Amino acid sequence: MSIGPCAVIEEDVELGEGCAIAAHAVIKRHTRMGVRNRVAEHAVIGGDPQDLKFQPGHRSYTEIGDENVFREGVTVHRGSRENARTRIGNRCFLMVGAHVAHDCVVGDQVVMANSATLAGEVTVQEGAFLSGFVAVHQFCRVGRMAMIGGLTKLVQDALPFCITDGNPGRARGLNLTGLRRSGFSREEIAALKEAYRLLYARGPLAEALKRMKSMGSTTVDELADFIAGSTRGFAHPGPDR
Repeated sequence: MSIGPCAVIEEDVELGEGCAIAAHAVIKRHTRMGVRNRVAEHAVIGGDPQDLKFQPGHRSYTEIGDENVFREGVTVHRGSRENARTRIGNRCFLMVGAHVAHDCVVGDQVVMANSATLAGEVTVQEGAFLSGFVAVHQFCRVGRMAMIGGLTKLVQDALPFCITDGNPGRARGLNLTGLRRSGFSREEIAALKEAYRLLYARGPLAEALKRMKSMGSTTVDELADFIAGSTRGFAHPGPDR
């Protein structure tokens, strides 16, 4: 483990083997961090939440997995309620100025580019990529292998396996480059293309989901289940349903 000059490690912090904390970085109390994480200059991990309901006496946590990179000026806030947790998985890359607010859950291998921002209670699933200056509204979900274009304003869920872009964010098609790089088979990609076509064909959403579930593809099932579980609606190019 290495800790640079003028770094601050507060009480009740756990750092795993091989972590590197650079000069002037701050690791706040009640932070739990796994092995081989890198925290760059002036990043602040585990700060108090920006939530008017938060009581300073609450004991809440920031839980971080292994082999993550937090570049300069990144901020991650702990949970806003007693015993609540903000969670970040493994092998994530948070670029300069990215922000993860209270009670967020960030999966493995997520990339947040410069100044991408998550409001409170956001879930970002495995392998998602948030481009620069993306802003995600509280309680939204970003699906697995989603690609979010730069400057996108997300006020609804971003579909897994898809590109979402714009203000407000709208699905623009499948994240084909990301899927191929991640080893998705031709059959899986073809099934997702058909599911996407069904999703945006004219007709009731419930019927589209039923037909998607009948395709016999676990990847399409995941997409259908994500949509069915949405409470904020999902970002799509057509009229609201």
